[in-house]
Amino acid sequence: MLRYPALIDGKKGAYGVTFPDLPGIVAMGKTVDEAMLNAEEALRDYAVEAEKDDEEIMPPSALERVKPLAGQALVSIPLIRPSGRSVRIHIALDEGVAAFIDAEARRRGMTRTTYVEWMARRIAEMGG
Repeated sequence: MLRYPALIDGKKGAYGVTFPDLPGIVAMGKTVDEAMLNAEEALRDYAVEAEKDDEEIMPPSALERVKPLAGQALVSIPLIRPSGRSVRIHIALDEGVAAFIDAEARRRGMTRTTYVEWMARRIAEMGG
């Protein structure tokens, strides 16, 4: 999976994300988390449009090569490209972890599968 360096700046209630490798691809959010989620979506939209136009997707720079300015935070945003096809996987979890997943899925109005997929994306976006 490709991970693109991104720069976050702003203040409480208004954060922006830019991609040094991809001028013009930006995202915003009221929180840092929301800005990062929106950045992942903007990155995915960029890849979809580039492929539609038969353009090559710009490869990401190494994080070490990007120098943030004062007030900016350097993060990496994954390019997650859903295929539209579901695959079945079998996993075994600790009973307490499974109970947590089920409770959180219910609380958020999601299915267990949707919650686990959402959670995996969040971890990937945080650089996990």
